[in-house]
Amino acid sequence: MQRPVVVMIVLLALLAGLIVLLPDSRPQKLVNDGARVGSDAPLVVYCAASNRAVMEAVLSDYKTDYGVTVQVQFGASQSLLSAAEISGTGDLFVPADDSYLTLGRERELLAETLPLAEMQAVVAVRKDAAFTLSRLSDLLQPGIRLVQANPDAAAIGKLTRDRLTTSNQWEALAAATTSFKGTVNEVANDLKVGAADAGIVFEAVLHSHPDLQRVDLPELADIRAQVGVGVLTKSSQAARALHLARYLAAPEKGLRRYAEFGFRPVEGDAWADTPELTLYAGSMLRPAIEQTLTQFELREGVRITRVYNGCGILVAQMQAGTVPDAYFACDVEFMNQVRELFPEPDNVSRNELVILVPKGNPRRLQTLKDLGRDGLRVGIGHEKQCAMGWLTQRTLVEGGVQTEVMQNVTVQTPTGDMLVNQMRAGSLDAAVAYLSNAAGSAEFLDAIRIPDLKCAVATQPYGIAEQSKHPHLAQRLRERLMSVDSRAAFEAHGFQWFAVDGGVAK
Repeated sequence: MQRPVVVMIVLLALLAGLIVLLPDSRPQKLVNDGARVGSDAPLVVYCAASNRAVMEAVLSDYKTDYGVTVQVQFGASQSLLSAAEISGTGDLFVPADDSYLTLGRERELLAETLPLAEMQAVVAVRKDAAFTLSRLSDLLQPGIRLVQANPDAAAIGKLTRDRLTTSNQWEALAAATTSFKGTVNEVANDLKVGAADAGIVFEAVLHSHPDLQRVDLPELADIRAQVGVGVLTKSSQAARALHLARYLAAPEKGLRRYAEFGFRPVEGDAWADTPELTLYAGSMLRPAIEQTLTQFELREGVRITRVYNGCGILVAQMQAGTVPDAYFACDVEFMNQVRELFPEPDNVSRNELVILVPKGNPRRLQTLKDLGRDGLRVGIGHEKQCAMGWLTQRTLVEGGVQTEVMQNVTVQTPTGDMLVNQMRAGSLDAAVAYLSNAAGSAEFLDAIRIPDLKCAVATQPYGIAEQSKHPHLAQRLRERLMSVDSRAAFEAHGFQWFAVDGGVAK
């Protein structure tokens, strides 16, 4: 006979007390709202030389729009990352390729990252060049002075070396190279002054050198850099840094300039000085995510409109045409009902159904079958309004007790919190709810586990709407909700963490 999980509930209640939940109403104004409020210290950006011309144009626009002066250090991507690491200062890092963003995250130097654009590797020559090039081997001809950027410092050199090494062409090209420069801009300058005849550069660099022309070689066609911006973890003004990062990544702002300067911009989030995300979430998730949402708002300088309710009600609203930026469902079944709106959800957590009874379990209830005893007042979730109700019905059917238990059901609610309130008020003898619903009520309730029924466990997925105007912002919120700190909040409120690898349970 199974004993109530009293110790477990007490521990959950103590852990939950460590998570400080803020009031339901959000502050009228965030203390670090966008670029308007905060430190007067200038923002510091480490930027790859290949992005110099476009960055200067964007920052000029930004100063016009917001009166903010930004200090920029230009150089080779690897050198800039090292400078940021050694100095422990700075706000943003814009390398020439996102491999350096990955490296920065691995070294815990970067927090958030935002994609910006793509660059293609090409060969640059003077427009009055007396030779023609059609294959990579043409660069090996005697008399052609070839220059490249240092592959140990600059993205273009690194990408070229990596790609051509796989095709066994790098050693011959490196041997034919007259000199290796610190940055891609130095390569272009050598061509401009006649110190070299050909150089491998990013196509966007040629925007600032009208006397040079590009030559596309088939061997370089797959060499493309993905440009992005990262927020340094040491930044002391994260909201201001993220405001500038979002400006850089907005189609109406920075990305418009990137297109003008020969880059291939990504599809960025629509610009808003203070973006607002709408999040639909199952009510049972509220205690586990509310603090994370508030912290995200403060760090990003954004607002999140929360709509908490039973997932059946939320799904009905979405099917009627009201679609949020993101949906955090109580169970995969309710995500599947709107899967066409949220094509790539990630599973975040799990929650199990339990039988809630008054403290001490005076009626000695132990199993689902016991809920069918004569005279019991039982509460469950509403099957059509919430995942908990739908899951309860499945569990009763699988346990072979649906008919008996339903005869005793006097209340069906859209949320588990309502059942807990009625249990505490003494209007119910037992209820089937989530373990997380009991986490804050160990003084009044005991929880009895439902063994051996897999359907008694719900999995909570988070999805981003395909039609969201702020998908990258919603993606950063997903990352925050799946962070180590968020996991602690979930587990403190009775959830199990769902380890994921590309959305698949490990």
